Amino acid sequence: MRPELSSPALFELVIFDNDGVLVDSEPISNRVMAAAITEVGLPTTTEDSMREFMGRRWEDSVAIVEERIGRKLPPEFSTRYRERRDAALAAELKPVPGVAEAIARIPLERCVASSGAPEKIRFTLEHTGLLHLFEGRMFSGTQVENGKPAPDLFLYAAEQMGVPPERCAVVEDTLHGVEAGIAAGMKVFGYAWYFEPDVLAEAGATPFRSMDELPGLLGF
Repeated sequence: MRPELSSPALFELVIFDNDGVLVDSEPISNRVMAAAITEVGLPTTTEDSMREFMGRRWEDSVAIVEERIGRKLPPEFSTRYRERRDAALAAELKPVPGVAEAIARIPLERCVASSGAPEKIRFTLEHTGLLHLFEGRMFSGTQVENGKPAPDLFLYAAEQMGVPPERCAVVEDTLHGVEAGIAAGMKVFGYAWYFEPDVLAEAGATPFRSMDELPGLLGF
């Protein structure tokens, strides 16, 4: 039985998050993040980092760390983290299983709206062979005032694509992302890879476990 919202006429645009939805970067980035935070005096596991920082902009994550350790992070912290993260991504990053095939079955306009910096979005999509699917339609949290869970980024992406929020479907994998999509007045589909389906559903998303399910959820 298909979900209530299954008609393709309901949507004109699909807005994809990047990390954890298009590219399987979350365990890699958060492993490096956890190590970096631990080094500055806040013991953190990869699981801790994923729970706290997945879906957030870098500057918002830094602000949380600084608040918890009670001091400013050293100037080289961000540079050192990005160098280590990029090296790990270059060595290990792969696309989310089945995502390219799913996108090929969805005949709607699409774009990316990611908390990551523009250069990171481009690097990860190019490295995984997905860049051609989103060239010229990539939007970053650095382009808006407030990052996820605020709705700013999704609203900005919809505006740039010329589609009203109520005609947009969002594909997210984090609680912060789901909350942002709901706050934007959009229908959110939650890829339950790192969060349990009921957790994403409680936040307001329609959960799914495999990218093979996504076209059907959108009505195709």
